[in-house]
Amino acid sequence: MTDTDTRGRGGQDPRKQGRKEGIPLGRIAGIPVILAYSWFIIAAFTVIAFGPVLQNDYPRLGVTAFFVAFAYALLLLVSVLVHELAHALTAKLFHWPTEKIVLNLWGGHTEFQSFTASPGRSVLVAMAGPAANFVLGGAGWLLLTAGDLTGVAAILTNIFVWANLLIGIFNVLPGLPLDGGRLVESAVWKLTGSQEKGTVAAGWGGRIIVIALVAWFVALPLLSGGEPDLSLMVIALLVGSFLWMGASASIQQARLRSRLPGVEAAALAEPAVGLPESATVADVLALAPDPGTGAAPAVVLYRPDGRPSAVVDAGALATVPAAATSATPLTAVSYALGAGAYVPEWSRGQELIQYLAQLEGMEYAVVDRDGTVKGLLRQSAVLGALTGKGPGAGKRM
Repeated sequence: MTDTDTRGRGGQDPRKQGRKEGIPLGRIAGIPVILAYSWFIIAAFTVIAFGPVLQNDYPRLGVTAFFVAFAYALLLLVSVLVHELAHALTAKLFHWPTEKIVLNLWGGHTEFQSFTASPGRSVLVAMAGPAANFVLGGAGWLLLTAGDLTGVAAILTNIFVWANLLIGIFNVLPGLPLDGGRLVESAVWKLTGSQEKGTVAAGWGGRIIVIALVAWFVALPLLSGGEPDLSLMVIALLVGSFLWMGASASIQQARLRSRLPGVEAAALAEPAVGLPESATVADVLALAPDPGTGAAPAVVLYRPDGRPSAVVDAGALATVPAAATSATPLTAVSYALGAGAYVPEWSRGQELIQYLAQLEGMEYAVVDRDGTVKGLLRQSAVLGALTGKGPGAGKRM
């Protein structure tokens, strides 16, 4: 069970989004719950894998064993739902808005919108999920010991107890994307003051868990001269691949977040000047070169209301004959900017990234407080600063 912090959804209709990824099951405490189509894969696997086992252990069940196995899949679904609801409702105490709960092939995950976390609150929200499973397991155990259950009821209750204990124990393992990874993240965060360092440490914890799982269920039986159990090996490899991808994604996201302070519009933009749409090629040729680079600055055209509208294409500009420079408007050698594609020069960090994500195009005019064009920001420069590669990687504030 994992928690995904999603930000800047751009106002998508949650009903349409829910239909795309699964079946909307309704809302609990105002939180949308979606059953992903991939859940039916794990349901089918549960029936195919456990149906024959139940049929062998309880011959009197006959074909009913497969219906009992499907009931087991449904009980797992309920257990995962309670786990995710515990995350969401605990987050609600701290006013962290929950976007939705998705139940899928790997169990489920809770997606949050933007919120301000702290090490302590992060741990409480994360541990609420496994705690809920331990409570469910304890309730099932009390029912088994206090009641007089027999037959299918006893079988399902016993399975329910063990399933919740396993879900709870597995999720407290110290590595992302498991809930226990938040313990590691928060501890390192508290010690270093850096959430990003905590996330990287917890991500590596997740990778170590994967290595341990593969070693225990695959490598160890082979090294001891035996053969690994096929079903356990498949489960270990599937779960391991999911955990490895989740851990790697967490590490990558932390590294991106650590670079956010260096993503500033003024620092990443190349020099540019603004000219009215009525200007001609001759007006550009009269401009002095940039004193820092000795090259001609980029030229951004603006409308009569002062809003940037287009960028002059240097290649097209060079094709204009010298005799025609005064008569050729710059609009003839320029390409349009996306609607609203201009940003204040002081924009930076996550605020800048979220804003750019809502704009069209790959270039944005940078303006000062008076609306004067000061630079041209290219998407490649922003991506370079975020990834540590490319044009914006070497620029610093």
